[in-house]
Amino acid sequence: MKIVEWMAQAVVQTQGLYPYIPGKPVEKLLREKGLSHAVKLASNENAYGPSPKAMVAMQQAVSEVHRYPDGDCTALKTALAERHDAETSQILIGNGSNEVLELVIRCFAGAGDEVLYSQRGFIVYALATQAAGATQVPVPDTSDLGHDLDAMAAAVNDKTKVICIANPNNPTGTLLSNEKLQIFLDALPRHMVVILDEAYDEFVADIKADSLQTLKHPGLVVSRTFSKAYGLAGCRVGYAVADAALLDVVNRFREPFNVNNFAQVAALAALDDSDWVMDKVKLVKVQRARLEIAFSNLGVLGGKSYANFVLLKHTRAAELLNHLEEQGVIPRPLAGYGLPDYLRISVGTEEENDVLLRVLEAALAQVKS
Repeated sequence: MKIVEWMAQAVVQTQGLYPYIPGKPVEKLLREKGLSHAVKLASNENAYGPSPKAMVAMQQAVSEVHRYPDGDCTALKTALAERHDAETSQILIGNGSNEVLELVIRCFAGAGDEVLYSQRGFIVYALATQAAGATQVPVPDTSDLGHDLDAMAAAVNDKTKVICIANPNNPTGTLLSNEKLQIFLDALPRHMVVILDEAYDEFVADIKADSLQTLKHPGLVVSRTFSKAYGLAGCRVGYAVADAALLDVVNRFREPFNVNNFAQVAALAALDDSDWVMDKVKLVKVQRARLEIAFSNLGVLGGKSYANFVLLKHTRAAELLNHLEEQGVIPRPLAGYGLPDYLRISVGTEEENDVLLRVLEAALAQVKS
């Protein structure tokens, strides 16, 4: 086959596949706007950074950078199994929770199968479903932009292989109770694979029982990450807890050495510094409440959030975005989620939020005029 024909065929085969678009990097905005400083509030990162123990662990790991990492993540798996009262065979470690989600979807869904998720659920569910060759089934959400579990249950049929639920939800910040989730799980076939994506679980640990100890379903896969509360987004390490036999199948799809050594040692050290992590979670929640009050007073609050971000709603959100970026503040537009009137604002430090609120008031005045 000629190269031109091969490329044409590849284009046809990948039609409808689009790469994940992350929050705009600070360096890119600085170049575009000619600025010397910017505040990034687009990617739900922990603005306070990682545990000092995690940073020391990474520094000490430098001397072993010429060695391949432990391909089975033995030490991290052992620590997580102890943390969650599970067996190591029930733990899957991934290159961020994104890889965990993609591995499970690719493993259990393919051509002719369906993957269900909320219309305003994490966009990676749709992308991973496309990449697996399965059929996307986005289910309309509730009026408050949350999961409509009744509608999702009604959408299940013989072709449904995987269901994805983010709790709290990204990008809308809504929260489902364990009671509602268990009722939903009880209504499903026992063979159904259900991904419960809990990337923001630490931010609701004080108001919700641990789902790993509470929810029961044979095909339940609970995924979590070190990218948010633990402040290790740059390391890319996430994990899932599920039935050992289910994960044995998923592991056959996993790339060797998928989690680098720096990520493994950093995550292990961060697990040993829970007090530090939860102290930063408290700081984030204080600042989140501050932003929600400020947004409400300005008439732009998009809804209650249970994660580390706040929704801003304005009919001219695209213009607001431009004004904010001109002044060095990077929010996340949600037009790609079908929410053109919304911006998602990550909770920053007190100083970063000072900048945001000052710039936002000026931007709102400009848009109004």
